[in-house]
Amino acid sequence: MAHPKRKISKQRRDKRRTHYKAEAPTLSTCSTTGTVHQRHRAYFVDGNLYYKGKLVIDNEADLA
Repeated sequence: MAHPKRKISKQRRDKRRTHYKAEAPTLSTCSTTGTVHQRHRAYFVDGNLYYKGKLVIDNEADLA
């Protein structure tokens, strides 16, 4: 196996890792319900499940 010839300093290691950052998720507003939700994710509004502005699971139909 290959081994490093010299120890990599903490400063050099940390410089390489500066690009790994936590990013805030991209949010969108639903044109149908007006709620703010994460993109490419299903979301609940009043117990109903929506995806891309379309009703996927109707809570009223499940109760009947």
